[in-house]
Amino acid sequence: MGETRRQYSEKFKREAVELSYTSGKTVNQVAQDLGISKSMLTRWRAEKAKLGDRAYPGKGKQTPGTPQEEEIR
Repeated sequence: MGETRRQYSEKFKREAVELSYTSGKTVNQVAQDLGISKSMLTRWRAEKAKLGDRAYPGKGKQTPGTPQEEEIR
């Protein structure tokens, strides 16, 4: 059987990304300290840069869009 994927809370992701910018450590060092992969932290950083406060909507939640996108939904 396959492994179950770990799920991380929105709070954990936001704090990890913030730490990666403010700690003075490399992304790799922060990822190792938190027990996650560098690629995961890099992906979270990219999502935060692209979506801002709408990043990390969680499983089953939709990211709010423009009024036109909301109307289509």
